[in-house]
Amino acid sequence: MDEIVDSDPNCLFCKIVRGQIPSKVVYQDDEIFVFDDIHPWAPVHFLMIPKRHIPSMAQIGPEHAALLGRMLVLAPQLALQQGCNPYPEGGFRILCNTGDEGRQEVRHLHIHVMGGARPWLKG
Repeated sequence: MDEIVDSDPNCLFCKIVRGQIPSKVVYQDDEIFVFDDIHPWAPVHFLMIPKRHIPSMAQIGPEHAALLGRMLVLAPQLALQQGCNPYPEGGFRILCNTGDEGRQEVRHLHIHVMGGARPWLKG
């Protein structure tokens, strides 16, 4: 199992958090960083990541419950702010890929939030 560290110098998303790679920031606080996906699948598509380097959902334990809870509570608020239509006619999709078989491409926990009028390119 991968170790959880504050930051990984080789991680793409850690570099984004540190400002070494530019991103369009949607939201950030002391624990959470949210930015637009550079290859969106939907009219609204952003990523929510912890600022601390957690490789995937496979490394999540009870000590992360508050962080994940905050991320999931924040998701609908940001989805509406970014242009998703309100529930129930509108809505959004939340996706979190984990590991190779789960199609995770970047080894830093990230939650995709996608929405907007259909049809989307993927998903």
